[in-house]
Amino acid sequence: MYSSIVIAAALFNEGATTRAALAKARTLLDEGGKVTLVHVIDEVPGYVAASIPKEHMSARRRDVQDQLEAIAAEGAGMNIECVVREGQPSAAILGAAKEANGDLIMIASHKPGLSDYFIGSTAARIVRHAPISVLVTR
Repeated sequence: MYSSIVIAAALFNEGATTRAALAKARTLLDEGGKVTLVHVIDEVPGYVAASIPKEHMSARRRDVQDQLEAIAAEGAGMNIECVVREGQPSAAILGAAKEANGDLIMIASHKPGLSDYFIGSTAARIVRHAPISVLVTR
C-alpha cells in the first residue's frame, strides 16, 4: 500500500503509541518499503536556552535517539530510520515527511480539550497542511 511511512513518534508514554503505530505500519507497508520514526524536541525559547548547558541539550537529544532506536529494534525485518528534530512539531514532521518522500504520515491524537479548539493540536495542523495521506490514531 505505502512505500514510505512517516510515524510521528511520541515518547512520553514509554513509546506505547509509537509502538502501536509501528505495528500498524507493518501491515500497511509495501515489501521493501521504509518507515521513518520522527520525534520533535520542542523549541526552547532563547531566554531559557541561554541558561541551559549545551551538554544538557546534547544529552537530551542522545536520549531521544536511543529511545527511538530501541523502538525501531522491535520492528524486526523492517527498514526503519530514526530522525530527531528540533522546532515546531507539525512543521518538523511535515519537513521530515517531505525529505523521506513519504506517502503516509501516522500520528496519534489525544481527545481534544477546549484549548485544541482555539489553538489546534499537532495532529490537526498536520491533517490540514499535509500534501499526503495522514492516518490519525487514538
